[in-house]
Amino acid sequence: MESSFSFGVILAILTVLIIAVNALVVVAMLLSIYKNDGVSLCFTLNLAVADTLIGVAISGLVTDQLSSSVQHTEKTLCSLRMAFVTSSAAASVLTVMLIAFDRYLAIKQPLRYFQIMSGLVAAACIAGLWLVSYLIGFLPFGVSIFQQTTYHGPCSFFAVFHPRFVLTLSCAGFFPAVLLFVFFYCDMLKIASMHSQQIRKMELAGAMAGACRPPRCLNDFKAVRTVSILIGSFTLSWSPFLITSIVQVACQECFLYQVLEQYLWLLGVGNSLLNPLIYAYWQKEVRQQLYHMALGVKKGFISFLFFLPARNSGPPKPRESSCHIITISHPELDG
Repeated sequence: MESSFSFGVILAILTVLIIAVNALVVVAMLLSIYKNDGVSLCFTLNLAVADTLIGVAISGLVTDQLSSSVQHTEKTLCSLRMAFVTSSAAASVLTVMLIAFDRYLAIKQPLRYFQIMSGLVAAACIAGLWLVSYLIGFLPFGVSIFQQTTYHGPCSFFAVFHPRFVLTLSCAGFFPAVLLFVFFYCDMLKIASMHSQQIRKMELAGAMAGACRPPRCLNDFKAVRTVSILIGSFTLSWSPFLITSIVQVACQECFLYQVLEQYLWLLGVGNSLLNPLIYAYWQKEVRQQLYHMALGVKKGFISFLFFLPARNSGPPKPRESSCHIITISHPELDG
């Protein structure tokens, strides 16, 4: 019981942090899109929304973990909660893939990028992404072998979903996604290196003597850096949970559910807290918008502090009018 309570406290803290940090990034991205109208910013916004929904979905599990009552959440309600958690997590992972593909396309086809990735195409990609995510999350409701036959509570992932469900997701989604990430990263790094070599040759030939390195090359390497950090964060967060789940399926005598649910699952969900921190630090638009928002809050707070004493002091008292007669004497006229 003490272990369940500790897990509930950690889950509650993680929930508050995920919702608060991602909601802040959502506001920053909405303001950035309003100012810049960029398609890539919409994908970043979608990632923050998906991660926020993960925090909202796991918030329903906190009460079940912290409650001392013997009566736990019903199986149907628990299944719905875990389906929403799985759908939001799938949307987050698919959005990371979409961001990686978007950056890959911008480097691979820089002249045709805005023709290919229009606003309509971006909206269709995001809509299809959410449709696939909810199909994945609610898949156990239509496939009986992905459901647990017994349910004793408290509500958790493996209390209602069988490890075979995670095995299917790993083989059909996770490992192909990692291979696709690696392909994007290697190809982007090769293209960025080719651009850098071409610029270096031009500099040595004197065609760019005294000029600065073009921002095109810098943007390429920044895109590669951001994608590599997202890939690394995603892989390190979810790999232990998925690999251990595969071990649980292969080894029926191994009882790894406690490790999976109280440690490795939290590590995977924690990726939703890492994503906004990565963008808040590495993406210039998000960093600048957060800085402007902080300045606005600071100015508003200072104005409130100055306005508060004026309100507490009450209406100003009328000052007594006094009339002073000032006599100016001129020596020539007085004489």
